[in-house]
Amino acid sequence: MAGQNIGNSTVTKADIVEKVYEKIGFSKKEASELVELVFNSLKETLHKGEKVKISGFGNFVVRGKSERNGRNPQTGEQIKISARRVLTFRPSQVLKAMLNGEEYEHLLGKEDDEDDDE
Repeated sequence: MAGQNIGNSTVTKADIVEKVYEKIGFSKKEASELVELVFNSLKETLHKGEKVKISGFGNFVVRGKSERNGRNPQTGEQIKISARRVLTFRPSQVLKAMLNGEEYEHLLGKEDDEDDDE
């Protein structure tokens, strides 16, 4: 089951805008601007290398990877893989429990302190 996409659809930014529009009652333009504002804020924070922690959801962390040696799988030739920054996501305990059909109410309201070891 590892690596399999369980769901059969993808949620897009437009779907999120539609949910905000329906739930909060903003105009579609206001809902779209709000969603854009949230995503731009997340992108700017991550671009600066800062961690984004969303309680009950998870942590987004930018990590640096050093230059390393790799191998071209087609030719077997050894190549240098350049240093880069990668984005990682660690789901919260609440999200993990929800995904696995476990009880999670006792986790609500608690900060994910066990995820602060990064």
